[in-house]
Amino acid sequence: MAAQHEQAAGAAPQERSAASSLLREVAEVVVLAVILYFGISFAVQAVHVEGLSMFATLDDNDYLIANKIDYRLHAPQRGDIVILRPPTNNSTDFIKRIIGLPGERVLINGGIVYINGHVLDEPYLPEAWTNDNSWPDGNSSGRVMGPDEYFVMGDNRNRSQDSRFFGPISRDRIDGKAWFRIWPLRHFGNIYADLPTLAAFLPGEKQTAA
Repeated sequence: MAAQHEQAAGAAPQERSAASSLLREVAEVVVLAVILYFGISFAVQAVHVEGLSMFATLDDNDYLIANKIDYRLHAPQRGDIVILRPPTNNSTDFIKRIIGLPGERVLINGGIVYINGHVLDEPYLPEAWTNDNSWPDGNSSGRVMGPDEYFVMGDNRNRSQDSRFFGPISRDRIDGKAWFRIWPLRHFGNIYADLPTLAAFLPGEKQTAA
């Protein structure tokens, strides 16, 4: 009888220890899940594309993953597709491509972009650019971007609200870089197959062989 009592007394601490261990493990899992959630939320975000301003690179109802820490490591580059807030609206996200960088002179004339006088080749444009295809108005020499300014446009120039209308954007208006497409699955992956390139020579210059 005494032995049974001792066994019962010994079982109770063991049960409490097992319960305590289980609670500790559950707490560790919950803490780890919270850390992972906020860590991932800080680093990346899912982006839903609405509209056709970036067609044909991106289509309406595409879903992307955007990298929110890339620009903490280096400055945005020409050709980057970025998530931004236009200067006059903090509640709306736009998705555009960076065309002009800080310190560069940007001129658009007849649907051709000039960066510091050099023609910008843009292979991703889906059609002839006929609407609002000159910028800035009344200035044939273009405009120099400020030390913290970026000129952005949608790839579908005939159907995009961008820096031609609201002007260059400051660095703090850029929230992240579009990374890759996750939906639709048939187009999963790379969104940077085509990138802009600057002509090596100014218009009218003759290229000579070395």
